[in-house]
Amino acid sequence: MPLTIAIAGAGGRMGRMLLSAAAADAEIEVAAALEHRGSSLVGTAVAGVAVTDDIDAAVSASRVLIDFTRPDGSLAHLAACARQGTNAVIGTTGFTDAQLDELRAHAERIAIVFAPNMSLGVNVTAKLVGLAAKSLGMRADIEVFDAHHKLKIDAPSGTALMLGRVAAKARGQNFDRVATFDRHSVSGARADGSIGFSAVRAGDIIGDHTVYFVLNGERIEITHRSSSRETYALGAIHAAKFVAGQSSGLFDMDDVLGLK
Repeated sequence: MPLTIAIAGAGGRMGRMLLSAAAADAEIEVAAALEHRGSSLVGTAVAGVAVTDDIDAAVSASRVLIDFTRPDGSLAHLAACARQGTNAVIGTTGFTDAQLDELRAHAERIAIVFAPNMSLGVNVTAKLVGLAAKSLGMRADIEVFDAHHKLKIDAPSGTALMLGRVAAKARGQNFDRVATFDRHSVSGARADGSIGFSAVRAGDIIGDHTVYFVLNGERIEITHRSSSRETYALGAIHAAKFVAGQSSGLFDMDDVLGLK
C-alpha cells in the first residue's frame, strides 16, 4: 500500500519538484497539496493534485507531511500534525532558537525529520567536514562559504550553519561562541578557534557550499555543488519513508541514511 503524503507549499518551485519526485515513486501517493490561505492556487490542481488551504484536512489525509516553506508556516503545519498524529519531514530553514524549541516540543508527540539540506551529497560532505575538523583541530582556521540564488531570504544558509556546527562539535567547541558572521567593520585580528561565515546571493545559483580548512602553507577545501533541486526532493521522499515508521522523536538525515 503506498505511503500517503501531503506536500506543503505545493505551488512553489520546491513543492512542484516534490510533486514530480512523488509521482515517479510507486511507493508514494500524494493525498494533499497544501498552500497558504489566500493563495490563488487554492481550489485548482497542481500536477493533478487538488490544492487546499485546510491544514487539518490535508494532514489528516496523510501519514507524512513534507514541508519546505517558512518557519511560521512550518510550525503551524507541525501543530496540525501533532493534533492529527501525522509525522513530518521539515526542510525549512531560518528558524529562531525559540522556534526550534517549539519544533522540538512537537517531536515529543510525533516523529520529525528536520534537516536544512536533504541531499545525500551534502550529508556525506558534512561527515567529511567533521573528520577534517577533528583531525586538524585548532591548527586550522575554518571558513564556511555559501552561494545561493538572489531570492533566498536567509544568510548564511541552513546548510552552511549545519556544516559550521558539525565542525565546531568535532573540535569540542560551543558553536554560538566561536561563529563569526559580522565583519563589516574593523574588528582586529582573527580570534583563535573562530569559525567564519560568508555568503553570496545572486542570480539563479541553486546552492554551493565550501568549507575551508586553512593552515600555514596549505589548505583543504571541501565543496558540494547542487546542479538541481531534484536532489533535495529525492532526499525528502526518502526521509518520508523513514519517518513513517517512527513513533516520535527528532531525527536528521544521518538517521535516515544510516550515517551515525
